Amino acid sequence: MTKTLAINAGSSTLKWKLFSMPDETVIASGLVDRLNLPGSIFTVKRPGAEKYKKVEDNITYRLAAAMVLSHLKDSGIVKHLHEITGIGHRVVAGGEIFSDSAVITDESLQQIKDLSEYAPLHNPIQAQYIEIFQTLLPDAHQVAVFDTSLYTDMPKVNYMYPIPYQYYKDFGARKYGAHGTSHRYVAERTAEILGKPLADLKLITLHLGSGSSVTAFDHGKVIDTSMGFTPLAGVMMGTRSGDIDASLVTFLTEKLGISIGDMTDILNKKSGLLGVSELSPDQRDLEDAEDKNPKAKLALDMFANRVIRYVGSYVAELNGLDVLVFTAGSGENGIGMRERIADQLGVFGVNIDHEKNQVRGRETIISPDDAKVKVLVVPTNEELEIVRDVARLTTPHSKY
Repeated sequence: MTKTLAINAGSSTLKWKLFSMPDETVIASGLVDRLNLPGSIFTVKRPGAEKYKKVEDNITYRLAAAMVLSHLKDSGIVKHLHEITGIGHRVVAGGEIFSDSAVITDESLQQIKDLSEYAPLHNPIQAQYIEIFQTLLPDAHQVAVFDTSLYTDMPKVNYMYPIPYQYYKDFGARKYGAHGTSHRYVAERTAEILGKPLADLKLITLHLGSGSSVTAFDHGKVIDTSMGFTPLAGVMMGTRSGDIDASLVTFLTEKLGISIGDMTDILNKKSGLLGVSELSPDQRDLEDAEDKNPKAKLALDMFANRVIRYVGSYVAELNGLDVLVFTAGSGENGIGMRERIADQLGVFGVNIDHEKNQVRGRETIISPDDAKVKVLVVPTNEELEIVRDVARLTTPHSKY
């Protein structure tokens, strides 16, 4: 047995999960929140033990990684740090360079840094954590798992924008997508649940959470996805607008007297469910308020509407549909939102059993037994997909 660490690093958080491999058992997991701020919070969860919590001011990226490893050793979760033989890092932008996860080398690390202009809030930090863990665990294999790699080989007709072709050649202006690790895990797991090869299915996965995206699989190959050059595009989200007319950006910057950068910030952080409802980006809050608050109901209806639009267009691209899958926070737990969406897709053969739909956070089929289109809830597990990629790329004769 070996141990592999999955790292999901953001600007203010470090999420991690330690697996025993190849049995894929979660040994421990944790979160370091409010990094580089007063009142940074370090938490660890492990099966059969109370949650560990420590508050300390201004935990830096390097200190956060060191605290994770120190806690694993000091608490006896591992006897020696060299038991951790692999580390998988979620990296947002892989551009067209990385069509698969990649073992970290000096060259691949530099490429991750060079791709920072495609994900300026993520790639630099994720590259920094790779370097930190190289120092702290120099003998461990490190692998980068890219959000975008699933979409590198989409049909060109779907990833190209109808702008001057030279912009694609010179600047890489194309659809890159996001949430690829989640969509890949959910699609593969769905095929396992149904007992069919993914290559036999026309499947649409709905990753619905604070960030939301829709991906279409045609017999195992991704043909389209809703997020675009950045994760701002696509369906409406918690605080992101999703698709809007580009001319509206110019119009509003002039009316408001602000910069394009300021407007982009508004579209990312102050729009979506929050912007329309003027109440909350959280669907649970809006569902509690919708009977008395018309803007809360409007926001929920708009969210469902945008998802329905994408599903409908992808059914047309696929020329049919076998399976529709809900995942992520709202997809896994939003009983009402699943009904809102599925009830408008009956023309495509989508139908859910409303009793079966009374479920949160567990794998299940929620369509009637005789349904033309199978509808499932499949909780995502990006960390498991990450450590599987570490094993596949670094372990000889791996089962992956």
